Amino acid sequence: MRPPALLPADLRRLEKLAREAGRSPHSMMRFVLRDGFDFCEWVLREGIESDVDAKQRGTIPHAEARRIAKAAIAAAHERRPRKAA
Repeated sequence: MRPPALLPADLRRLEKLAREAGRSPHSMMRFVLRDGFDFCEWVLREGIESDVDAKQRGTIPHAEARRIAKAAIAAAHERRPRKAA
C-alpha cells in the first residue's frame, strides 16, 4: 500500500512549518498527522511569541515563582470566609 501523498500546497505548508520550527519536514509530519496543520502552526506561533516576551520582560527563577504563588494562595485562603461547622 502506498502512503498518501500531500497536495503541493500542503507540502509547502509542511516545509514552512518545519523550517520555522527548526525541524525536518519528515519529523514535523508526525505532529501534523497527530494534531493537524492549524494546531501545529498555532503552537509554533505561541511559542515564538512567548520566547520574544521572555526576552523583553525577563524571567524569574522557579523558586521565586513558587514563593509568589504560595503567598497568593495563602492570602486568598485568609480572605475566604469560614463555614460554620
